Amino acid sequence: MKGNKKDSSEKPIWDRTSSNISMTRPGRLMIWLLLFISVTYIIYTLKIVSTSHPCQEDLTSYDSDSILHHQRPAKKALTVPVTAAEHEATDLNHVVFGIAASSKLWKHRKEYIKIWFKPKKMRGYVWLDKEVKIKSDAGDQENLPPVRISGNTSSFRYTNKKGHRSAIRISRIVSETLMNLDSEEKKKNVRWFVMGDDDTVFVTDNLIRVLRKYDHEQMYYIGSLSESHLQNIFFSYGMAYGGGGFAISYPLAVALSKMQDRCIQRYPALYGSDDRMQACMAELGVPLTKEIGFHQYDVHGNLFGLLAAHPVIPFVSMHHLDVVEPIFPNMTRVRAIKKLTTPMKIDSAGLLQQSICYDKYKSWTISVSWGYAVQVFRGSFSPREMEMPSRTFLNWYKRADYTAYAFNTRPVSRNPCQTPFVFHMSNVKFDPQLNTTVSEYTRHQDRHPACRWDMANPEEINNIVVYKEPDPHLWSRSPRRNCCRVLQTKRNNTLWINVGVCRAGEVTEVK
Repeated sequence: MKGNKKDSSEKPIWDRTSSNISMTRPGRLMIWLLLFISVTYIIYTLKIVSTSHPCQEDLTSYDSDSILHHQRPAKKALTVPVTAAEHEATDLNHVVFGIAASSKLWKHRKEYIKIWFKPKKMRGYVWLDKEVKIKSDAGDQENLPPVRISGNTSSFRYTNKKGHRSAIRISRIVSETLMNLDSEEKKKNVRWFVMGDDDTVFVTDNLIRVLRKYDHEQMYYIGSLSESHLQNIFFSYGMAYGGGGFAISYPLAVALSKMQDRCIQRYPALYGSDDRMQACMAELGVPLTKEIGFHQYDVHGNLFGLLAAHPVIPFVSMHHLDVVEPIFPNMTRVRAIKKLTTPMKIDSAGLLQQSICYDKYKSWTISVSWGYAVQVFRGSFSPREMEMPSRTFLNWYKRADYTAYAFNTRPVSRNPCQTPFVFHMSNVKFDPQLNTTVSEYTRHQDRHPACRWDMANPEEINNIVVYKEPDPHLWSRSPRRNCCRVLQTKRNNTLWINVGVCRAGEVTEVK
């Protein structure tokens, strides 16, 4: 029994000891495992922190745009550095003019070219059909572009019975101008070729403002249509009229020069140079980019209605100066154009831009065509009416047919009380103290018919003075007609007007 008791008493002791040993062994293993993991984590963390190279990002978590973004640095070494000249804004030194001229009309038409072309600032050539005398005593050599003689076109067929084969010669002027540039001149960053006639006058500052809108490294054919609806139907609504002028980018001129002679051979029945040019543009697949500031002026008579209501675009060119009347009364055509160059130099962006306002005390409607003329009407005319040109001119076929125009016009009023009082520009100057232009307009002394309306008579006004700040960035903003305001003064025979950018909330409302 004792032995049994002894055995029974020792067994529990052995079991407890055995149990303690079996529980502590896994615990120690767990501790060692935790210590190993901790040390490994610390070492790995220190390695990441101490490294100088960033971790590579997992591109699989990005969309395609992000992947391209991460790939761009690899391409950077392959790009060619862009020079400052390539970022330079287009200017006159980037333009080459090609002027179509006739030896028969050279004597007096060269005077139009002298008005706008500045040899020291511009590049270009006059292309004639044969040699002419260049008179040094008349300033021809100093004030005109170099004269070139067009290439022989006798081998080209011309079958149009109403036209003249000189159209072939003129249509090749852009290509010949390109070929006439030597290798040194080509390095001078030519961007545009501008074509015009010898009876065309350009406002070159506005021409540059238009060209700056376009990428000269792309193919562009820029110009405008005829004012005559019938002319556009007969020739094309997709054609730039060369008299009003058009611009061709350098890449397009290069492409044209390579195929133009073959192209011309395919169109012997076409009338003029313009439609031949457009036919080749169609083969190249380049459409006309319309800029209606290039003015063909296929009209007869008095341009006043068109100039006094010029659309809200830069005034780039005017053509057919030998066909229409002088733009200022009692002057020769050349002298009248020279007079317009005074406001052109002071504020070319605002030239001929129309503003409309009302004198509510006298019930007058006033239209300002800056730098050209001011009209004063009795009564109230809506802006919608005033921005339509009045029919002071005839169409190209010398008819008073308003349906022949490619734009809206309004009739000249038959009511004697609604005949406008016209004041033409007499002087323009810049006041540096006020930082504004001061233009004066004098009433054209036409006899006005008697009016029985019981209202203030504009005949009492002899002069109009317009204040306007120069706005060279006018065409960098969205197009909007300037506003004008009548200023109250004690001088009854002078009307004072302020013209400028419309203020916040300002509206031209009929009073």
